[in-house]
Amino acid sequence: MFNVGRILIYAGLFLLLAGFAFIVLNRLGIHPGKLPGDIIYKKGNTTIFIPIVTCIVISVILSILFWIFKK
Repeated sequence: MFNVGRILIYAGLFLLLAGFAFIVLNRLGIHPGKLPGDIIYKKGNTTIFIPIVTCIVISVILSILFWIFKK
């Protein structure tokens, strides 16, 4: 059986690091979720936001991290 405590600690540390990363990126003028290539459709009172490029960047970063930790 997996040690649930360790999983929760690692998840908490990951969220803490992600939060710090968002703060640092915002101070540098890089706004995650508003990258060029993300689709924003506005018409009247309706706004549709499709973060295609943001999802690709997150996927690449997570793939690299998982590859590093797998070794």
